[in-house]
Amino acid sequence: MYKTRRRAALIVINIVAAIIFIVVAISLAPQTKINDYRIYSNFFPIAVTSVLFGMLVFASVSIYNNYKEKLERQIMGSGATAYFTEFIDKLRFCYSLEDFYRIIGDVLELKADCSVFYVESVTNYTFYNSPNRLVAGTFNQNRSDMLNKLIENFDGDWPDGIFFFDEDCGLVSDSRTSRGVLFSNCGEHFYIFCRYMYLFDPDVFPKIFEEFVRFQNRSRIINDLSEISDLSREWSQLADTQRSFLPATLPTVERVKFAAYFRPLINVSGDYYTVLPIDEHKTFIMLGDVSGKGMAAALVMGLVMNTVKIREDKEDLVGMIHAIDEAIKSMHLQDKYTVLFMGIIDTEKMRIRYINASMSDPIIITKSPEGYRIKPLSSNCSIVGIIPLDDDIPIAEQRLFSGDMILMASDGVSEVMNEDKVELGDTQLYTDTIKASAGKDPQEFINDIANLVMEYNGDSRLHDDVTMLAAKIGPTSQKK
Repeated sequence: MYKTRRRAALIVINIVAAIIFIVVAISLAPQTKINDYRIYSNFFPIAVTSVLFGMLVFASVSIYNNYKEKLERQIMGSGATAYFTEFIDKLRFCYSLEDFYRIIGDVLELKADCSVFYVESVTNYTFYNSPNRLVAGTFNQNRSDMLNKLIENFDGDWPDGIFFFDEDCGLVSDSRTSRGVLFSNCGEHFYIFCRYMYLFDPDVFPKIFEEFVRFQNRSRIINDLSEISDLSREWSQLADTQRSFLPATLPTVERVKFAAYFRPLINVSGDYYTVLPIDEHKTFIMLGDVSGKGMAAALVMGLVMNTVKIREDKEDLVGMIHAIDEAIKSMHLQDKYTVLFMGIIDTEKMRIRYINASMSDPIIITKSPEGYRIKPLSSNCSIVGIIPLDDDIPIAEQRLFSGDMILMASDGVSEVMNEDKVELGDTQLYTDTIKASAGKDPQEFINDIANLVMEYNGDSRLHDDVTMLAAKIGPTSQKK
């Protein structure tokens, strides 16, 4: 229905545009007799009709696109199809099988009067089986025989995609004549049974399949993290070893006060930070985040920290970041990289020199006559460890003033979401909290942001590590 009405609208719009074009073109045609071809020109009518044609094409495309969006909302949000649309909307925010089962029960079973069978096709392990919900008369066999026949017909070698079947569990090409649909991906088969499949708009099924695949990817990642967190003593020892790479206490530095916050999602983390004094005026600072989670991320994190620790010239930021890049690449871990921020705070020259390798959140909060304002420490380098780095990575620099607060944070801070799925970093609340707390001690400043993250997240489970490092520039020491 959606595709049919969309095609009809396109045809009608094009016909109307063509009629308007022809009428105007005819009206502009020369109505007088040409006595001297040398003084007559067709430029004006040709130019006007050309401009008109372009305007009509643009207007037709705009009208069609607006109508298409309105039509899609109308079709997908009405009738029986609205149940599947609601299922898709809720599936976008499922992160576990428990979440998935809940929306199956709330939407597909209770509202849409459907049954569901979710199975791993190679081992025939059943994830979910709607209890006694197959509608009587929908299939020509009892429940047990029907499920066994589905497993037999659609085995572990079945290709990925969307397939419709009838009451005898045989394939059909038209969803309107089917009694169920199979969404097959990566060996997992998700069946939806319904006696009135003809009421659902066919365009809704690709949307379900797309979100189902995304859900599978998300749930696998979360399950892997949960398994890691539940591992026994070896993982605890690994977590303890990993924490040993992080500073147990932050160093005391003249004119700079530091504070840090580290909350891993599971036992091991890909986040890291360090503070290393170079001399009485200069201090090396770094915070980063390794892609992914689990042991591979922990190994990369340890490698980065060890590379920084053993490198003698910590003022050579370009050399440091190249050393980290080479160390990660030497591990040959697929798709492992890090984003990071490293800098040198110089309290004598009152400046910070830095390289920002694609970290999105480092900022300086500085006081001005109008109040606190935020200065971003923008990215000037690509991610590290997976793509070639430029040889001439620029060193950026910002002036520092007494009272300035430098904040480095992993994306677990700014990307935490509330119940409306709005990221904290996109809100005025986040900016206001940073400015309101910038005048405090750095530990109090960090605690205010950490409390905001937890309150903003509500009762939901965090989905990323939360790591922050703050540095506050103090006043010049008084000489006697």
